[in-house]
Amino acid sequence: MADNVYRVTELVGSSQVSLQEAIQGAVRRASSTLREVSWFEVSGIRGHVADGAVAHFQVTVKVGFTIEDTKD
Repeated sequence: MADNVYRVTELVGSSQVSLQEAIQGAVRRASSTLREVSWFEVSGIRGHVADGAVAHFQVTVKVGFTIEDTKD
């Protein structure tokens, strides 16, 4: 088995419902456009406040995916 090499990309997921939904949305979207997504890391959390209450969650997520082997 060859050693794996990973690439990391950063994106922001958002949700009006929860942090978890913001994370899942970001990972789901990344997985639909990138192959071999294998891990994520939350690197930032922020949100929008309206009328004294949390109105929107934003989560910065680093997503790691495996770089495919090249054919020799």
